[in-house]
Amino acid sequence: MTEPRPLRVGMVGYSFMGAAHSHAWRTAPRFFDLPLAPQLTAVAGRNEEGVRAAAAKYGWDSVETDWRRLIERDDIDLIDICTPGNTHAEIAITALEAGKHVLCEKPLANSVEEAEKMTAVARAAAERGVLSMCGFSYRRTPALALAKRMVDEGRLGDIRHVRAQYLQDWLSDADAPLTWRLDKSKSGSGSLGDIGAHSIDAAQWITGQAITGVSALMETFVKERPVGGDFVGLGGHGGSDGPKGPVTVDDAAIFTARFSGKHDGGTGPVGIFEATRFALGRKNAMRLELNGTKGSLAFDFEDMNSLQFYDASLEPDAGFRKIMVTEPSHPYTGNWWPTGHGLGYEHGFTHQVVDLVDAIGAGEQPSPSFADALQVQKVLAAVEASAAAESRWQNVDKEH
Repeated sequence: MTEPRPLRVGMVGYSFMGAAHSHAWRTAPRFFDLPLAPQLTAVAGRNEEGVRAAAAKYGWDSVETDWRRLIERDDIDLIDICTPGNTHAEIAITALEAGKHVLCEKPLANSVEEAEKMTAVARAAAERGVLSMCGFSYRRTPALALAKRMVDEGRLGDIRHVRAQYLQDWLSDADAPLTWRLDKSKSGSGSLGDIGAHSIDAAQWITGQAITGVSALMETFVKERPVGGDFVGLGGHGGSDGPKGPVTVDDAAIFTARFSGKHDGGTGPVGIFEATRFALGRKNAMRLELNGTKGSLAFDFEDMNSLQFYDASLEPDAGFRKIMVTEPSHPYTGNWWPTGHGLGYEHGFTHQVVDLVDAIGAGEQPSPSFADALQVQKVLAAVEASAAAESRWQNVDKEH
C-alpha cells in the first residue's frame, strides 16, 4: 500500500486554540485513514521563548517568530491561523496568494470588509487548487452532525423555531483581568463574535437556511477591568486596587432573527439567540433547539454525547427521548471507542482536520468555506448595527 504524501502544516499562534489544533493534527491520522499525512512542521509566535516551549510541548518540529517567514518556507503546504481576529485577514490573504492552503479560526475576520477581501482571494486561490476553510469546530460534534443529518432527512418537517444559547460564566468576576478578548480592536466583538458566532453558524448549517434579518440588544456589564493579574484559563483574577483599562466589547448579546425559508418560497423559521459570558454556573452551554412540523431536536454541549429528539408521529404524549450519539452509525464516532464511551471537546477539532484533509486530498472545497464564514460575519455586523440603533430591525446584507 502506498504511503500518503505529507501535508506539511505551519501554525500561527500557540495558546488555547493552538493547543487544540496541535492535538488535532497529531491525532487525526492515528484514528482516521486520510489521503494525506499531516506533519507538524513549524509553529510561529512572536515570543521566542514561548513558541519554543509550545513547540516542545505540542510536538512541532521547528519554530518561527515571524509568520511571514513561515509562509515563505518551501516545506510548508498549509497555514493554520490560531491568532486574534485582527490578524486573520493579512495572514490568510498572504498565505493563499503564496499557494498555501489555509485553515482560519472563527470568526473569519473583525469586519465584513476584511471577510469580503478574504473570500475573494479564497475564490481566486481555489481556481488554482489552493483551498481554505474556516474553523467552526462545533459542526464536527457528532450530536450536532447527527442533528444536521436528521433535518436533511426531513425528520423535523418544516422548521418553525430556532432557539440558540451560548452560556459561559468566566467573566462574571468583575475583577477578571483585561485580556485581548475584551479589546474590540483585536477581537472584533465580545460574546457575540467569540461564542455567538458558533451558534449562528450551527443554526444556519443545520437548517440549511440563512439569517436574513435581526433585532438585537447588546450590553457591557463591567466597563473597566484590571490590566494585570493572575490568568487562569480564559479569565482569572486581577487586583481590584491596581490600574484598570476599558472593556470595549459586549458582555452579552441577544437577538431575534428571521431565516430565509426553503427555495420553494416557504416561510422561514424565526429564531432567538443569546450569547453571554456572565451566566453563573454555565461553563460551556452551547445549546440549540429546533421545532418543526413533525418533531423537535435539542442539544446542549454540556451533555455533548447526547441529542434530544421528539417525533410527533410516535407516542405524541411521550415527550423527548434521549439519543446517545456513540454508535458506529453516527457521524465520526465509529472511528473511536466502543458504543457508550463518549467523546470530548478536543474531538471536534480532530474531526475538523479529518474533513479538511479529505477535501484537500479530493481537490474539493472544504466546508465551511470562507464564503460561509462571510455570511456569519454579515449577521454579526447586522446584530451590532441593530443594537446601536435601539434594536431596530436590520436586514442582513446578501452576498453579491
